[in-house]
Amino acid sequence: MGTVRVGRVVAAFALAAFLLVPAPARAAHPVVLVATLDGVINPITDSYVQRAVDRAVREGNTALIIALDTPGGLDTSMRHIIKTMLAAPVPVVVYVSPSGARAASAGLFITEAADVAAMAPGTNIGSAHPVSIGGANPAPNASPSPGSAGADIMTQKIENDAAAYIRSLAAIHHRNADWAEKAVRQSANVPVDEAVQLNVVDLESRDLSSLLEDLDGRQVEKGGQTYALRTANAAIERIELSEFDRLLEAVSDPDVAYLLLLLAIIAIGFWVTHPGFFLPGVVGVIAGILAGVALFNLPINTAGVVLILLAMAMFVIDLKAPTHGVLTTGGVVAMALGSLLLIDTGFLSEGVNIFLILVTVVLLGGSFGFVLRKVLEARRRPFAAGEESIVGKVGTVREPLRPDGLVFVDGALWQATSVSGPIEAGSQVRVVGIDGLRLRVNSVSAESTPSSRTPPRAASQ
Repeated sequence: MGTVRVGRVVAAFALAAFLLVPAPARAAHPVVLVATLDGVINPITDSYVQRAVDRAVREGNTALIIALDTPGGLDTSMRHIIKTMLAAPVPVVVYVSPSGARAASAGLFITEAADVAAMAPGTNIGSAHPVSIGGANPAPNASPSPGSAGADIMTQKIENDAAAYIRSLAAIHHRNADWAEKAVRQSANVPVDEAVQLNVVDLESRDLSSLLEDLDGRQVEKGGQTYALRTANAAIERIELSEFDRLLEAVSDPDVAYLLLLLAIIAIGFWVTHPGFFLPGVVGVIAGILAGVALFNLPINTAGVVLILLAMAMFVIDLKAPTHGVLTTGGVVAMALGSLLLIDTGFLSEGVNIFLILVTVVLLGGSFGFVLRKVLEARRRPFAAGEESIVGKVGTVREPLRPDGLVFVDGALWQATSVSGPIEAGSQVRVVGIDGLRLRVNSVSAESTPSSRTPPRAASQ
């Protein structure tokens, strides 16, 4: 019994000592947090990286690994992600993976900002030349035409800014700044083996497990501190995008946001002009809410939105005002310019797809042009009203015409005189003239006969 009591006392002291030790020190193994960026860089992924960094710091993880596969993205989001990575009090590793992945455009900048940059076999990196078409608006107060001196100067300023930025990121981590600048100015791109040989990235690792082995024992200096990576036996935890974030990411695509905005404008406009139709109103409101959410998460150029709204207003006004297509032409131009300027992407990614803009402008302009043509044709027709408007209409004989009788035409019963001989009840007749309140009619079945070719007024004589 004495031995049992001694054992219990020892166990109690051991438990008390365990509880008094801080949680990070009690951990059997270090923990590595893994985040995944496998799409376009945008405000959603920016917020996701911020949450990943905050969690890694809060839980005392030994490192944060960002598995990267991206074609590029928004300049503002990219720069904020880089600021978050550089300021994080935890080692940040960017791992271009899985095999077949790429770190293009904004992906190159993010990779060069990492404390450790690694790539999986079969991946590539580079192609970060500035892109200013389709929504970029680097100088809001300037609007030079393509090919002008102003446009060339603007392009040079954007390119020089990007080149200086990538050089500074590469220099911080002692990587090949010359090649990084070449990737910006000449869109250079290399596979993983050349990237390691050129010192664009630090190492090549087959998979995540191999990466943890390769990282073990490395020293990372940042913020005046030195971090020792203990990853050989580290536990792996993952942080994923929530379902709501995935929905936001889907609608925050510039093309989707553009289509939702147009759908909302068209549907609500149709509902306002046709109050009895509720379905367009419901569709327009839902599309408008989704478009608002999408545009809230994108860098919007106000001028683009105003031009699109102006284009829609021009289309509608031209149907009412006799401008003979001038406003529709202006609306097409405003729609094209507004679509190009809608998303202010900076210099790393296109905004709304050019082909989508072209198709949309052609369809909208063509549709309103067709309607406008019909309106103009209707305006050119001679005005007909009252009794004269009944000439040419077809009716039914209610009382036999011998030659006088009754016919039902245009919703009313009329006295009528046949100009083509007797016509029996139930026959179809066409109104060829009117004398006061009496119609002159001709048998429809007899219109092809020689007698029916006699002028109606001569026949009545």
